[in-house]
Amino acid sequence: MIVMVRIKTLKAFLDFNSVLVCLIVLNLFSCSSPKPKTTRQEKSKKITASDFVCEGSYVGPEFIEGDDVAHQFSNEMSEKVGDQLKKLYKAGKFAKVDFEQIKMSTNGMGTGEVTYKLRIPLKRVKTKCEAFTSFDHCGGWNHPPAIELRIEQLSTILLPGDKLNISPLKTTPEGLQEYWIQWRNKEVQAECR
Repeated sequence: MIVMVRIKTLKAFLDFNSVLVCLIVLNLFSCSSPKPKTTRQEKSKKITASDFVCEGSYVGPEFIEGDDVAHQFSNEMSEKVGDQLKKLYKAGKFAKVDFEQIKMSTNGMGTGEVTYKLRIPLKRVKTKCEAFTSFDHCGGWNHPPAIELRIEQLSTILLPGDKLNISPLKTTPEGLQEYWIQWRNKEVQAECR
């Protein structure tokens, strides 16, 4: 009798463990996977480009895990502007950035959440060698930009005898400081030596 009770108890225990193991295995290999854990918050970016202006905005956190993600939007805009200048050049629509008309705003900077807007206008020039086909920036998110270092870094990619065309320092009331930089791309404008 004691043996029969122990066998029934053992069977019940094994059935319970079998069911438990099956549930764990099914959960691990099921088709739906859990959402990945992330410490990065959602952000919104939008950039548009035309023959006459590149505009964009970033809405989201200023910093994520110590990275100045809001200021990194300047990198993305610079790349888009450079691409647009090259596209226009190849189409025979020679242009450069109109530094005087650049508009920057950083509403909310310093609060943790920011809306960073950029408007970078392009203006036509008469000849291909007056055009610029590369664009970059040197900035600081609430600190002065290291412009001398950036000039040194970019000096190796210029056409012989060329200099960087650098804007006056542009600032927002909240503390963004940017120098905008354009130059003749030595591959695209090789004939302008």
